Amino acid sequence: MKNFALCLLAIALLSSCQAAPQKADEPIAIISQESNIEPDGSYNYAYETANGIKAEETGTLKKATSPDSSDVIIARGSVSYTSPEGNLITLNYSADDENGFQPQGDHLPTPPPIPPAIQKALDYLLSLPPAKRR
Repeated sequence: MKNFALCLLAIALLSSCQAAPQKADEPIAIISQESNIEPDGSYNYAYETANGIKAEETGTLKKATSPDSSDVIIARGSVSYTSPEGNLITLNYSADDENGFQPQGDHLPTPPPIPPAIQKALDYLLSLPPAKRR
C-alpha cells in the first residue's frame, strides 16, 4: 500500500510539471503601425507584424438622417495572415448600422446550392398573390 501511495504521489508531481506553463516564444516584432483618430470620431489604423499579419481599418462618420436616429461610424477594413497550412487568408469586411457586419473571404464557408426541385417550389410560392390575413 505504501508503494502504491508513493507511485500516486510521483505521478501527481510529474503531471503537475507537465501542466506548468512552458517557456513563451519570443514576441513578434511590429514592422509598421499607424493610427489616426479625428475629433468627429472617424479613424483609420494599419499595422504589419514580422510574421506576416497585416490589418487596416477605416471608420467614417455617418450623420443621422432623422431626429429619431443618431450618428454612427461606418467601418471598412481587412486583415490577412498565413494559415498553419501555409495558405494566405484574407478577410475583407464592412460594418454599418443598416447591414451589420459583412465579412468576405475565400476561406469563409458558403451554403450549398438550392436543389432544383426546392427552387422551383420557392419560385412558385413567390408567384402567388399575397394571402389575406384575418
